[in-house]
Amino acid sequence: MDKAYIEWIQELKQRICSSQIKAGLAVNAEMIALYWSIGKDISEKQDKFGWGSKIVEQMSKDLKRELPDTNGFSRTNLFAMRQFYLFYKDTEFIHQLGGQLNDNAKNNENTFVHQLGGQLNKEHLLCKIPWRHHTVILQHCKDVASAKFYIQQTTLNNWSRNMLEIQLDSKLIERQGKALNNFEVTLPKLHSDLAKETLKDPYKFDFLTLEADVQELDLEMQLIENITHFLLELGKGFAFVGRQYPLQIGDRERKIDLLFYHLKMHCYIVIDLKIGIFEPEYVGKMNYYLTAVDKQLKTDTDNSSIGIILCKSKNSIEVEYALQDMNKPMGVSEFTFNELPHNIQQNLPTVKELEVELKKLNNE
Repeated sequence: MDKAYIEWIQELKQRICSSQIKAGLAVNAEMIALYWSIGKDISEKQDKFGWGSKIVEQMSKDLKRELPDTNGFSRTNLFAMRQFYLFYKDTEFIHQLGGQLNDNAKNNENTFVHQLGGQLNKEHLLCKIPWRHHTVILQHCKDVASAKFYIQQTTLNNWSRNMLEIQLDSKLIERQGKALNNFEVTLPKLHSDLAKETLKDPYKFDFLTLEADVQELDLEMQLIENITHFLLELGKGFAFVGRQYPLQIGDRERKIDLLFYHLKMHCYIVIDLKIGIFEPEYVGKMNYYLTAVDKQLKTDTDNSSIGIILCKSKNSIEVEYALQDMNKPMGVSEFTFNELPHNIQQNLPTVKELEVELKKLNNE
């Protein structure tokens, strides 16, 4: 087979895959719009005729009889459709404009849903994620603003339902963009906004179970051994560069705890791990590292490097004072992990005891 044929097959493959994805999204949008309309019907007919919850059970039985080969109309799912409609219908994101969209509404980036004669517009955000994702969000979110946040994050990061549940359980909305930082005075406006949204406080390393007095190098090693979970917690765009990354400064070698590159911000991210409470001198050390990275690794196409100091705990006022006059962009966040119960810690062998036992086994 010649090169032209191989290239043609690859191009066909891309077109087919693209078409399959578009078809899948269109089917999903159609289904979400259908479920919205069914939820609307249930709600309105219950109000109009005084029907109670038993009507939903009867609907489920009748639809299963009429459509024996069709799934999705269980009692639970029909109640979820009703909840879906009621949750969003009276919010600021619903626009009832006599069945028409005016130019202002059409161009409004904040518009969440358009209600066109009671129908859900298939081009809008509610139709961009699968139904099962919606049911998970409805179970966790008490207000539409929170739901909108998780829908947007799902579409942005292509989260599976399991990943969405993890982010909901970890209360991502309460952590994202909350780290103390000096980005406004050290970065351009657009870069500053993106950097602020990238950082969280606290970071949750719940995929680790460690002793309360774990040492920093052990924590680093555990994070890298669980690099997939670590990157998911850091967020989209982080690419791992190295652990204990060496920098030759003068006649001394300095080592950065963790070094990443952020693909969207186009900059290096220096992470310094501190097991104890935040101390002001950590900021001076981070400033030093960022200067070294900018001089030795940063290219003309890269933006200024950013530092993240991760501490077990911090005093917010001390952090604000420490960051006040620093000219390098950095943020300070806390982190958490699962601590082993004290009684288990007491019964675990120490590193030295393990080394002694290993030596015994090797001698045997």
